[in-house]
Amino acid sequence: MENLVTELIEKPKKINPRQSQRLSDIECLDRRLLQHFSSKLLVQNSLTRQLVSFQANKVRASYRWFKYKEAFSASLVEYLLKHHGVVSGKVLDPFAGMGTALFAASDIGMDADGIELLPVGQHIIDTRCSLERAFTPSDIATLKKWAKERPWEKSEDKLPLSILRITQGAYPEDTLNGIERCLFVLQRENLRVQSVLRLALLCVLESISYTRKDGQCLRWDYRSGRGHGAKQFDKGTIFDFNKAICDKILEIVHDMESGKEDQGLFPVEKRQGEINLFKGSCLDVMPKLQNESYEAVVTSPPYCNRYDYTRTYALELALLGVGEKEMVDLRQQMLSCTVENRAKDMLLINPKWTDAIAAADNQELLQDILSYLDEEKAKGNLNNSGIARMVRGYFYEMACVMAECSRVMKPNAVMCMVNDNVRYAGASISVDLILSRMAEDIGFRVENILVLPGAKGNSSQQMGEHGRIAMRKCVYVWRKI
Repeated sequence: MENLVTELIEKPKKINPRQSQRLSDIECLDRRLLQHFSSKLLVQNSLTRQLVSFQANKVRASYRWFKYKEAFSASLVEYLLKHHGVVSGKVLDPFAGMGTALFAASDIGMDADGIELLPVGQHIIDTRCSLERAFTPSDIATLKKWAKERPWEKSEDKLPLSILRITQGAYPEDTLNGIERCLFVLQRENLRVQSVLRLALLCVLESISYTRKDGQCLRWDYRSGRGHGAKQFDKGTIFDFNKAICDKILEIVHDMESGKEDQGLFPVEKRQGEINLFKGSCLDVMPKLQNESYEAVVTSPPYCNRYDYTRTYALELALLGVGEKEMVDLRQQMLSCTVENRAKDMLLINPKWTDAIAAADNQELLQDILSYLDEEKAKGNLNNSGIARMVRGYFYEMACVMAECSRVMKPNAVMCMVNDNVRYAGASISVDLILSRMAEDIGFRVENILVLPGAKGNSSQQMGEHGRIAMRKCVYVWRKI
């Protein structure tokens, strides 16, 4: 079991005795919890990082259109459902993203419900559903005509693109003009074609901009004029708008006309299942779902890693017309995963979550970590004062999400979750162990914690201050009791 224990592999800078003792106490509790799950933690060599990420989707028709780096692959969903004997009924993904779990489940004949907060994911899911249910040969012919004739180039009229503070100056001038002319001309088409053309625009925005998605924010290429310091970022090729949008339209048409998707790692049958999308926060939507409705939950929530999806997907949100106030509102509705999330009153959202909150209260390791982070915040030792609040909010909100999953799942239904461990102020936070222990209190049996071979490192800031620690990345498999 030693290969599963986080081990110090580089010496940290010198820290004070009090901090050293607190970190030692946390490590002791962590090892105790690790021992509790020693028979459940399994290194799964088949779970490669390619499989448990967007990488494996790059060769899958339809899934490859939009580069959603936070997604898992369709092949992973197929593997998990098949491996755990889920072949019929209904699947739920409370954090649907671009809908990978929904479409993969549907492809093997299962109905799938998803919940998604961000308009980017909503548009992708809605458009893919429309393509599969309502698109006509005439619609496909219209898309081909767009790629061939480029009608936006002939237009003198433009539909101004919504600009957020974070997206100001994101495109070369000719590219911005092309986007705005395209937005104007696409209004002439029927709603189905409009939706696909907007999807194509969403898919190319990063490649034609001065930006690159980088976890917590957008990185700006030096050519934007927004770079600072000697080490300016060079993202490489910034693609021409006309070529990028035509290539994407033709890729979509090709995948639609192929009649079947690439079979990937695990062969799939013809699509049969129905897909239903609930738009909003899972904290608001899930309490309205019926008891014992689902045979499986397959999901990957935001990680407790400070990533702000409203910033990393700001270009896409702006294209869909999201304004500054709506962007702030979306950020606050998200699961607490960024330092700007304010504390949520969970019992005000749902008074029935008292047991879920108690499950978080009763986690000794979690409470020691939260106490330590509060102490470090008071001393001014955190590189952002919002970290302590974020970590607290993350686990308490996840407890409520897990409680709702248990409620809506049928007895013996399986829940599979992809998540990452994190580290703050030198404290390694075993998200996998803490959530699995909470799951036991909420109504699950921990079947396995599947560990990806090869641990990942932690942030450069953490390595510089506290040394390098190997962190597990896992897929949790829980059964409802």
